[in-house]
Amino acid sequence: MPKTLADIKKALDSNLGKRLLLKANGGRRKTIERSGVLAETYPSVFVIELDQEENSFERVSYSYADVLTETVQITFYEDAAGHIALS
Repeated sequence: MPKTLADIKKALDSNLGKRLLLKANGGRRKTIERSGVLAETYPSVFVIELDQEENSFERVSYSYADVLTETVQITFYEDAAGHIALS
């Protein structure tokens, strides 16, 4: 797991446009699982475009600190080898 915000941003920058599975802490013992594509990265946040069949909204954004504190866990899928995990 990357240990700094800059490392997390670099790892996400190298995976732009790839499919992913997102697990987020929804509070009160809820875990939210969503799938989509990593669309954009900005200096403080990254944006994920969600699959429309499963979700009522199109995009979500999280900060790199959410990944650092493990509030958000991201798993990238690869075509042939299964998947690789960021966190």
